[in-house]
Amino acid sequence: MKNLASSFRLPSGAVLQNRIAKSAMSENCGTLSNAPTSTLIRAYAEWAKGQPGLLITGNIMIDRQALGEPRNVVVEDYTHFKRLQQWAATVKGTGVHLWPQINHPGRQAFSSINKKVVAPSAVPLQMGGASKMFRTAVPLTEDEIWNIIQRFGTTARILKEAGFTGCQIHGAHGYLVSQFLSPIANQRTDQWGGNLTNRSRFVLEVYREIRKQVGPDFPVGIKINSADFQRGGFTEEESMEVIQILSREGIDLIEISGGTYEKPVMVKGDKKKSTLEREAYFLSYIEKARRLTNKPLMLTGGFRTVGVMENALEGGQLDVVGLARPFCLYPQLPTDIFSQKHHQFHAPIPRIGIKALDRLGGVELPWYELQIHRIGKGKQPRPTLSGFWAFLFSLRGMFLKSLWKN
Repeated sequence: MKNLASSFRLPSGAVLQNRIAKSAMSENCGTLSNAPTSTLIRAYAEWAKGQPGLLITGNIMIDRQALGEPRNVVVEDYTHFKRLQQWAATVKGTGVHLWPQINHPGRQAFSSINKKVVAPSAVPLQMGGASKMFRTAVPLTEDEIWNIIQRFGTTARILKEAGFTGCQIHGAHGYLVSQFLSPIANQRTDQWGGNLTNRSRFVLEVYREIRKQVGPDFPVGIKINSADFQRGGFTEEESMEVIQILSREGIDLIEISGGTYEKPVMVKGDKKKSTLEREAYFLSYIEKARRLTNKPLMLTGGFRTVGVMENALEGGQLDVVGLARPFCLYPQLPTDIFSQKHHQFHAPIPRIGIKALDRLGGVELPWYELQIHRIGKGKQPRPTLSGFWAFLFSLRGMFLKSLWKN
């Protein structure tokens, strides 16, 4: 495993001890007041024992009035600072990097748990019957945009002070940063909308604010869509331009993904025969991006076989292999690879038979969240877990949070 096991130095000077990263996943494992739970903290302690190079957390929201899921962790001040310190300390002495993924949901915010939903423009989500779960967002004012930008920086600084070793901006999957980049979600006519220069202004200012508050030596990465895969949406060509813009600014690690709630290819891939054969969903894109930037590239989505991971690194198309769902079923995944215990990692797609929910990932997401909860409670993952229980788990979380908010 000469490629996967090799260390890698980021532009900030930080060193990853190997090329395996746990990419961010929905955890939904905070308290009803949006603090990290003991279960969440223990899950990261277990993952750290497997010795990956990098662990990236699930969404940490910058505003408790803007939640993607009922039990998102929120960091907008020092309210839960001791808990954050305990979370950051799970990697102490292991050599593992632990980065929070910092996010704002924008219009991808369930109406049952958010009293107000904001976005670049008042464009409703187009998700068939599932659209009823989301209200049309209120367009952000200029002052509100700058307030959110500052919140990204404040959240990053607090997490740095708590002991996390870097951070990642969530700029993919149809959340707020991604919405600003999309010509579909962003129909503004001011300095934040229109041409790509204006649409990319938000992510650029978010990066600059974070960098200002955390300093030059703290790694800052981004997760960005290769494309939205929607007609009239954020294109591959535009994505590559944004990567070049962020590269010139000094970004430390660019993770490639794709899709939105409306077109969730980050879960399913693009189904092309060539993609299925190569496993990785966005490998053809990253090969093109490699020619445009010398900044580190991380690819997540579809990797399941050790040989494919090794070959991707050997070819130089990417620098870090990202895996998400396999970590839920193989908590010691890097150790399993380096000891040659496993050469392939299966990650099933549970279903419940309700088309709208299956399309949205309404069973898949909580099914893997429940596996994370099991890990955090000292239990073994359960690959045979029924999708029905995951569905009930999701409904219960929504119900409890709606009562809490009211």
